[in-house]
Amino acid sequence: MSRVPVLEIGGTHVTAAVIDTTSAGPAPLDAVRQPVPADAPADDLLDAIAAVGARVDVPEGAHWGVAIPGPFDYETGIGRFRGIGKFESLHGVDVGAGLLARLPGAPRRISFVNDADAFAMGEYRAGAAAGRSRAVCITLGTGVGSSFLDGGQPVVEGPEVPPGGRAHRLTAHGLPLEEVVSRRAIRSFHATAAALPGDGPHPDVHDIAAAARGGNAPALHTIRHCFGALGRALAPWCERFEPELMVVGGSMAGSWDLVGPAIREGFESWAPGSAPAMVPALRPADAPLIGAAHSTLQGCRGPSGTDLE
Repeated sequence: MSRVPVLEIGGTHVTAAVIDTTSAGPAPLDAVRQPVPADAPADDLLDAIAAVGARVDVPEGAHWGVAIPGPFDYETGIGRFRGIGKFESLHGVDVGAGLLARLPGAPRRISFVNDADAFAMGEYRAGAAAGRSRAVCITLGTGVGSSFLDGGQPVVEGPEVPPGGRAHRLTAHGLPLEEVVSRRAIRSFHATAAALPGDGPHPDVHDIAAAARGGNAPALHTIRHCFGALGRALAPWCERFEPELMVVGGSMAGSWDLVGPAIREGFESWAPGSAPAMVPALRPADAPLIGAAHSTLQGCRGPSGTDLE
């Protein structure tokens, strides 16, 4: 199997693509991205996801790969989205069965994989982490995604990685990490730092980054505080895991000129010289698609992925 159809399900969008996994530089042969109503009822949401998949040229009886964020039971294909502000209607829903019944071409199987792991495996196959024995890959968007790769495979247990291999389970300043560094947390911290009125609307992260580039003090303080906390939280785990490289993707990596130095500063506050080499993702848009396709071929099991048929 060389042409693998995949879905990347994000917080506000779904991307469908067909990946040629035999290419020396894997890339989507056919890709479509469109918004989905993350707060819609379960049937409407599954219909919307499958409708995106119907827009790509999929062979009959295909084996699909699906990259999806947690909390999700990758072993059974059942959603566990509760109290996180997205996909709440899919909590307890058999997403695997729902998509098998809706996707085009009478698919024979679906493999689910964590979206951060898919991103990391894609960067390992065709991006910034290519050829690296060990790499830590981080995605920054509505929250913090992470994957600790050893030989291109996610490490999800053991003393060298956070619980489940997930950085969002760490703490910073005595709080869960995503209460310090996430879209919501960054906007909230900046509103306080800039003494903005409580009723908003408040600047989004890209606006804060633009203000920081212009020398705005509250914006600069926000970037250093939030992303510095990320570096400090990751530092002891990178010390244990000893990655050759850290790759950072997600929408916030578009402000790498600000984000990168702030993360490094956080590492340095833990211990001088502790930061690994850090680079922005080379394939930020299609790495999750490439990773999901290769995860499908490998037939991943456990926390990183599973097969349903």
